Amino acid sequence: MLNCNTLIRNAIVLDGSPAAPAFLDVALCDDRIRALGPSLQCRAQVTIDATGLTLAPGFIDVHTHDDTSVVDSPAMLPKISQGVTTVIVGNCGISASPVRLSSEPPDPMNLLGDPAAFRYPTFSEYVAAIASAQPAVNVGALVGHTSLRNNHMAELDRAATAAEIAAMRAQLQEALDGGALGLSSGLAYLSANAAPTNEVVELAQPLASARAVYTTHLRSEANAILDAMNEAFEIGRVSRVPVIVSHLKCAGVANWGRSGEVLSALDIARGSQLAGCDCYPYAAGSSTLDLRQVDELVEITVTWSTPHPEMAGQSLAQIANAWQVTQIDAARRLRPAGAIYHSISEQDMCRILCHPATMIGSDGLPNDPRPHPRLWGTFTRVLGRYVREQERLSLPNAIHKMTQMPAQRFGLAERGIIRPGYFADLVLFDSEKVIDKATFSDPARPSEGIAGVWVNGVLSYTAAGATGHRAGRFLPRGMTTWIQ
Repeated sequence: MLNCNTLIRNAIVLDGSPAAPAFLDVALCDDRIRALGPSLQCRAQVTIDATGLTLAPGFIDVHTHDDTSVVDSPAMLPKISQGVTTVIVGNCGISASPVRLSSEPPDPMNLLGDPAAFRYPTFSEYVAAIASAQPAVNVGALVGHTSLRNNHMAELDRAATAAEIAAMRAQLQEALDGGALGLSSGLAYLSANAAPTNEVVELAQPLASARAVYTTHLRSEANAILDAMNEAFEIGRVSRVPVIVSHLKCAGVANWGRSGEVLSALDIARGSQLAGCDCYPYAAGSSTLDLRQVDELVEITVTWSTPHPEMAGQSLAQIANAWQVTQIDAARRLRPAGAIYHSISEQDMCRILCHPATMIGSDGLPNDPRPHPRLWGTFTRVLGRYVREQERLSLPNAIHKMTQMPAQRFGLAERGIIRPGYFADLVLFDSEKVIDKATFSDPARPSEGIAGVWVNGVLSYTAAGATGHRAGRFLPRGMTTWIQ
């Protein structure tokens, strides 16, 4: 008879692969899955009857900006409450490390916090900070192109010199040696937009030998999206690394309906190289308030403003009307600021979400005082709205996009699937009740239907809330096994 810490009986087990569910018992011993099978004979310290509930690997949020939150707010309630057990930080070219600031963090690095938040000049110091904080979730980290530019360039509105690229590449190599998952870029932002393609190619040279990945917030998600995708795939081909397109979307009313051609471009690339994307299940995005994205056809909500904090929560149109100015002039007066852009077609979003190359990522902004609801509701929204209510995805397929697929693409060793010997990152939920509760007007609401979340074998969240036990770890890069 087995000895185990926890025995979960009679669960409907979705193991993380696209396979159909099975009714099984799962035994946990320390931080690992000890055994699974029907009617396990096990002497357990704790036994949980999971009859009627679904057990899946813990969800992996592949696109987050939780870089500073995992240290400063280690309870990580927005994520653990929706079943997320691992977050990948450092997306969109902005990472908390390695960073040395000479003044205020450039936009959009300010999404991660004020200057005091950037206290990790080396990647190893960031890894040590995660170990010390022991957040409730595991952390995998990318290194941001914009962060590297900030470290070695006094002006970000130009291309980097050969010497600056060499210095950035050395710092990237140091991070890769310390377990970083790869390089991210945010070429749409003014802090990186002046970087030509060859700058990124030169910087990405260490990635191939490290078996790391390249993720990118495309240079354009609007009219020029196909050109931007081709640039991303070219960087991957020349550098010989997998490409992950971040939060793939067709932004702007003029581009609604283009998801077919966008996904066709992705499929053509996938025919000759490793390429994929992530997506969040909302028809609205959120970032800093960018003058280039101000469009009077698009509803824009201001979430914060440094010069005018009293305007947070109002639409840009309302503010412009109150001030008797145009929306673009109002935006100029509000900046630096944050915004939610209702600029995506629901139909396009659903088509991208359901594509076989798409993973699920929240892109939530935890430092935003009025965050987009995706911070708290992304994964349960997929399960409740798009699996159960609209039947756009099967439950096994949705779980696969949240677990095994990202674990293999990012090289998260022995994660993302329920298998003996693998780490016990698990989520137990009611597939008939699970749903997001966060809304645009009330965004910080935990989801319903999550019965239990284990991180490295430790029960960290139940339907009653966080248990107070935190067992997250830094996850170094392992062997990538790409799922096309």
